[in-house]
Amino acid sequence: MASTATVAAPHAPAAAPHNETGVWSWITTVDHKRIGILYFFTSIFYFLVGGVEALFIRTQLIVPDNTFISADTYNQMFTQHALTMIFLALMPLTAAFFNYIVPLQIGARDVAFPRLNALSYWVYFFGGLMLLFAAVTKMAPNVGWFAYAPITERQYNPGPNVDFYVLGLQIVGLSSILAGLNFIVTILNMRAPGMRLMRMPIFTWMVLITQVLIVTAMAVFTIAITQLMFDRMFGTAFFDTARGGDPLVWQHLFWMFGHPEVYILIIPIFGMISEVIPTFSRKPLFGYNVMVFASVLIGWLGWGVWSHHMFAVGLGPIADAFFALGTMLIAIPTGIKIFNWIGTMWGGSIRFTTSMLYAIAFIAMFTLGGISGVMHSVAPSDLQQTDTYFVVAHIHYVFFGGTVLGLFSGIYFWFPKLFGRLLDEKLGKIHWLGTLVGMNLAFFPMHFLGMYGQPRRTFTYPGDLGWNWMNFLSTMGAYLMALSTLVFVWNVIRSARKGAIAGDNPWGAATLEWSIPSPPPVYNFRDIPIVHSRMPLWEADASKEPGIPHGKVAEDVNSVTVAGTQVGEVEYPDSESKMSAHDLGIHLPPPSYWPIVLAFGILMTFGSLIFRNLDGALHNLWFLSVAGVLLVALSIFKWAFEPGH
Repeated sequence: MASTATVAAPHAPAAAPHNETGVWSWITTVDHKRIGILYFFTSIFYFLVGGVEALFIRTQLIVPDNTFISADTYNQMFTQHALTMIFLALMPLTAAFFNYIVPLQIGARDVAFPRLNALSYWVYFFGGLMLLFAAVTKMAPNVGWFAYAPITERQYNPGPNVDFYVLGLQIVGLSSILAGLNFIVTILNMRAPGMRLMRMPIFTWMVLITQVLIVTAMAVFTIAITQLMFDRMFGTAFFDTARGGDPLVWQHLFWMFGHPEVYILIIPIFGMISEVIPTFSRKPLFGYNVMVFASVLIGWLGWGVWSHHMFAVGLGPIADAFFALGTMLIAIPTGIKIFNWIGTMWGGSIRFTTSMLYAIAFIAMFTLGGISGVMHSVAPSDLQQTDTYFVVAHIHYVFFGGTVLGLFSGIYFWFPKLFGRLLDEKLGKIHWLGTLVGMNLAFFPMHFLGMYGQPRRTFTYPGDLGWNWMNFLSTMGAYLMALSTLVFVWNVIRSARKGAIAGDNPWGAATLEWSIPSPPPVYNFRDIPIVHSRMPLWEADASKEPGIPHGKVAEDVNSVTVAGTQVGEVEYPDSESKMSAHDLGIHLPPPSYWPIVLAFGILMTFGSLIFRNLDGALHNLWFLSVAGVLLVALSIFKWAFEPGH
């Protein structure tokens, strides 16, 4: 354990009389905390939408020969479910914590580019609306989330379904790239004095690695969907074999994005779990340096495993051996993390809060998903399991057992910082138990369904194949998860308004975000902190900073106490406590409506292209894309000359 640390300098309370309120203030905000909250509630909404889509799928499969929904609707549902969960729910929900927590953890007052941050949210918002509109109007993508060529070519799929896939994901992908660039610059350039890279909180480290993956992987995917857009709209033949194209090029480009995407979704969760477990074990994270290097290694090796999704296409023994070896190797740094989390808990004084219960459940469920993933490194075995429900089980143990359980852990952990109130622990434990039982009931039988031969994307099945009872159990598990999620939603709504007041540091955590009020003032820190340790609230150099609370964690969950002083309870004269950022001489970027205008222009530019291939009067509306380009140009011009103060 490092010997010294300095926590944040004393701060003024959160009250800021000059803060703007009302809908317009949220539309024009460039405050990273408000943008984080916008991401939070928008992504929770899409998480519920994706859950409803999953219930449609499972209800169709509850009994053999079911006719609950049509085959075409089913195709749209399983495609839209994946797109909604990955691009509109899970990635943005992690982005909510990137936005809110990272600047606080590194001792910054905002992100590097506040208006660009707002733009990334509004681009995501409009891209999500576009995909939601497609689902509501029964024109949703119907080719699976990986959209294999050549069934995406216009001669095989003439409707607008694939156009919504191409253009909607281009918009959402642009949002991710903008945010990724912003957070890379923020983390590298805006850390508080003394916060060297190896003093950064582990969550911030995981965010940095994730942003590098987002910028690079989304660039590859953007190339692929741009080529597909040109095939469908302008007559090129990148993926049309009859005209000299190659559909396997799409698979390579997609999975070069698609497998790093797995780590884009799971690496931030590694960071969340690495904050939760030390806090509730009352111990520093075991093997911090190794955890950082293991995560960097995962990000690097993630680029060398994409073709294990393609063992069935006939790449040959050399390529198969290379990607099989890469798949085996990437399990090593992942296993290191699991042992480090266990090592952190070993001998600790563990408090089984809802957040900690979700963290422990994450370790168990993600380990199961990882084991079935390593099984796919064996090419002959993978050849038998490809396109069966075994793969569906694997991906859900990784995405739900990993990403979703980890996100719930992070939500219960950081909710007090976002809203100043605690989530109800009794409701939280009901939510945890129902979710854990439901997910295993839903997804574990899928391993056996796959081994018994049930293909993926099965619309219906005869009743004499032995799949009936396992599909029934799986559907019951899905409904149990849905009920548990309703408990969570009620907990959030109730607690945000009437939950117990959290205080600055209800968990006795160690990082800088817990040294300021909950929720934080608009300027975050009155004075930028000086950092001497990875755990500034658990350690302090009393000789350098006399009176600053540090290290010894109180048994009371609501305080970190040293020498009778609680973190976050430094008192100020009444006149100072009422000062706004302007009164304190702190410069903050002004609100701006140009990010939302620019985002709407991007929506017009891309979205109007869908009209190009529709029949009737709508066909001519594709020229609205020209108006979109003009609106984008105007917005950029006005943005460039908008006052910065």
